[in-house]
Amino acid sequence: MTHADESTAATTIPEEHRADVETLWEYHNMHHELRPCDVGIGLGSHDLGVAIIATDLYHRGMYPLLVFTGANAPTTVERFPRGEAVHYAEYAIEHGVPASAVLVEPEATNTQENFELTRKLLDDRDITVRSAIVMSRPYQQRRAYATAKKLWSELDVICASNLLDLNTYVRSIGDVNKVISMLVGDTQRIQVYAQRGFAIPQEVSANVVAAYERLVRAGYTSRLL
Repeated sequence: MTHADESTAATTIPEEHRADVETLWEYHNMHHELRPCDVGIGLGSHDLGVAIIATDLYHRGMYPLLVFTGANAPTTVERFPRGEAVHYAEYAIEHGVPASAVLVEPEATNTQENFELTRKLLDDRDITVRSAIVMSRPYQQRRAYATAKKLWSELDVICASNLLDLNTYVRSIGDVNKVISMLVGDTQRIQVYAQRGFAIPQEVSANVVAAYERLVRAGYTSRLL
């Protein structure tokens, strides 16, 4: 196999799993209609697309203030050695967002902390917000929404992600196994985190459960709890 073949294989969804992957991908997309909000909140991850969409929406006048939140995880320390939120903020400022419109919350290590520490950051600055556009990886939208509504119930939450189709997104990450495993892991967390009181419950259809279970049996388990 040539290097080009290896590269293609690493970013190609196996046909036998494509329908199940697409089912989970669609499930996690909240399909919220964007409208102007008080603040944009970009959740840190390995995906620079969060900073890209956050910057774009700022320039489109969707919010006057942008908060990036996130320290590092094992999957991000090499790509963002100074921390996820710091790198996201640097991207936004380099692409025309005024530094005065950007706040950095550099300590959160999970989605719960993203919202708890962002809320504290805003409270400490006497900034009152009633609505937010929350930007995340595409397959984190539903979990981000469910977590935000549990921890910050009065906040009007709209979810958004960088608008890429599934195939393009996999190519942008460069590792199809990682993307599928993350999809599987986030699907598990939707139910488990609600049971543990970390998030509000979300409806999970029989089709989603079946797709999830088939992908688990296929070995995409590296992100399971």
